[in-house]
Amino acid sequence: MKLSRRSVLTAAAAASMPLIRPARAQGASVKIGVLNDQSGPYMNTGGLTSVACVKQAIEDFGAHGFKVEVVSADHQNKPDLGVSITRQWFDRDGVDLLIDVPTSSVALAVQSVAKEKNKVYINSGAASSALTGEQCSPNFIHWTYDTYMLGKSTGGAMVKAGGDSWYFLTADYAFGKQLQADTSGFIKDAKGSVKGASLYPFPGTTDFSSFLVQAQSSGAKVLGLANAGADTVNAIKQANEFGLNNSMKIAALLMFITDVHALGLDVAKGLVLTESFYWDLNDRTRAFTKRVLPKTPNNYPNMDHAGCYSGTLHYLKTVAAMGVAEAKKDGVATVNHMKAMEVDDDCFGKTKIRVDGRNLVPSYLFAVKKPAESKGPWDYYKLLATTPGDEAFRPLSEGHCPFVKV
Repeated sequence: MKLSRRSVLTAAAAASMPLIRPARAQGASVKIGVLNDQSGPYMNTGGLTSVACVKQAIEDFGAHGFKVEVVSADHQNKPDLGVSITRQWFDRDGVDLLIDVPTSSVALAVQSVAKEKNKVYINSGAASSALTGEQCSPNFIHWTYDTYMLGKSTGGAMVKAGGDSWYFLTADYAFGKQLQADTSGFIKDAKGSVKGASLYPFPGTTDFSSFLVQAQSSGAKVLGLANAGADTVNAIKQANEFGLNNSMKIAALLMFITDVHALGLDVAKGLVLTESFYWDLNDRTRAFTKRVLPKTPNNYPNMDHAGCYSGTLHYLKTVAAMGVAEAKKDGVATVNHMKAMEVDDDCFGKTKIRVDGRNLVPSYLFAVKKPAESKGPWDYYKLLATTPGDEAFRPLSEGHCPFVKV
C-alpha cells in the first residue's frame, strides 16, 4: 500500500477523531491511543491498518453502556517522541489504553511511562522478548509475537533443514540485537555456528549491498535477517539481485504477509517465516478479514494488525466486566483482570495471558507459495508446522521478570 505523506497525515488526523460520538460530560467512556509508525519502514506492518483494526474491535464489541474514543499518532521510530506522546496522552488527553507501539526501542521507552502513570499498555507490534523479561511491567501485556518465538520457530526450522552456519544482517537497535541473540541461542543449542554479523544504522538504511557482500564472503549457509518491514523487503530484493539466494538460504526472522505482498511471489517464493495470524488460516480468521478489509482494501491484516484487534477487544470485555470507573482507576488491577479472563476472538481463537504479561498465542511456520500455487489475491502461505502457545515462548522460569515469583 503506497501512501503519500499528505494522505498519511490526513488519515492519521481522521483516526484521531472520536470513533463514536463525543462523550457527554457525565458519560462513562474509555479512550484508546494507537501509537505506531505511520510514515516510515513499518507503516504497512502496523500504521493506519492497526488503527482500523482497533476500530473494528470496538465495532464488533458493540454497545455495552460506555463510549469508546480512539486517538492515534506517528512515533516516527523515535523513543523520545514516543515517550513525549505517551505522557501527553496520559497526562492531558485522558488515554486509558496504549496499544500497538512497534519498534522495540520505543516500546521499551514507553514501558516505564505506562507503569509510572498506572495505565494499561498492550504491545502488538514490537518484538523484543525483554518486554516480558528483565524489563517487564505489571501494567503490560505482550500480545502477538516476540524474538524468542521467532528465533525458535523460523531459526529452529532452518537449522533442522541443514542451515547450521549463519551470518546475520541486523538492525542496530534493541529489536534487531535481541532477535539475533535469541536466534543465535537456538543455533548454538543445535550445534550450529554463527560466522558473523553486520549491524546497520536504523532507521534510514536502504542500501544493503556492502553488508550482503560481507555475508556472502563469510561462507555461512544462511543469511539471517534480524530486521523487519521495508528493511526486510529491501534486503531480500537486493540479495536476489546479487544472486546471493543461489549460494545462501535467506531466513526472514520477522516477516509479515504485507512484506511478501511488497516483494511479490516471484521474489518471495520458498521463503520460510513465522506469523501468529494468517487471514486464510480458518473460518474465523477469514470472517475477521472480511469485516475489516473494506476499511483497509489494499492492505490485508497481518499478525501485528490482528493483535491490535484482539488486544482491544479483550480490554473492552474486561472494562465491561469490571465497570468503567474501576477499570480506569487502576491499570495494574485491569491488567490482572485481563490475565484472569480467557482470551477468545476470531484472530487467535482461545489463548491465555501468562502472569508475566505474555499472551500465549500459537506460532505458525509458513512457506511462501510459488506464483502458480496461489489461487487468488494475498493467497501466499502454505502451513508447515504449528507450535502451541505454551510451547512457542520462553519458559517463565527463564525470563527473569522482576515481579514474577517462579
